[in-house]
Amino acid sequence: MHPNPIGAEDVAQYLRTHPEFFESHTELLASISVSHPHGGRAISLQERQLEVLRERHRALEMRLADLIRIGQENDAITDKLQRWSRQLLLVAEPAALAQVLIDGLQTGFSVPQVALRLWHLREAYRDLPAGAPVEVEAVTLTNSIQQPYCGPNVDFQVAGWLPGGGETTRSIALLPLRKGLDPNAFGLLVLGSPDPGRFQTGMGTAFLERIAETASAALSRLVT
Repeated sequence: MHPNPIGAEDVAQYLRTHPEFFESHTELLASISVSHPHGGRAISLQERQLEVLRERHRALEMRLADLIRIGQENDAITDKLQRWSRQLLLVAEPAALAQVLIDGLQTGFSVPQVALRLWHLREAYRDLPAGAPVEVEAVTLTNSIQQPYCGPNVDFQVAGWLPGGGETTRSIALLPLRKGLDPNAFGLLVLGSPDPGRFQTGMGTAFLERIAETASAALSRLVT
């Protein structure tokens, strides 16, 4: 027996380092048969190579289609964010900001449930609906959130701020509102949906972060 039998990897390595092999042995391309990947019939090595190239081409087409779709979705969200930001910039009376902000999220982003609470309001704005009393636990929760939370509504106390007391809310997003790098928030924006998949754990939060930053900048005019 040969002391060092040649294995499949040895053959593969030889062909990788000697690509000219089949050029000098062209008859092998037609004579070697392999199994068809989608059937039992035998096909030539040339046909199998062509099938591999087709499968790679289909995979690349699907990947390209996904990238185009994601790009189009991101463009659409960016356009919505720009229009919403413009609406906030055009508000002349600060007391109207909270409602314009909520209406814009509901109509522009199709968020079915929106609630907003602010604390440390300036005296002139303390009677706004967004200035309703907030439990200490809600403030503590908000201060602990460093980036938007997305996931199922696991009986969050703040879900009770949503329309209907959050009874139909299955998924939720919590967006703390802050002035710049201040670790303490001055408010909380709550987005809810009856759809369990609307705000999922692990989903990207880049656009929600932009929404929180824009809302914080706009609403900071109302607080001390």
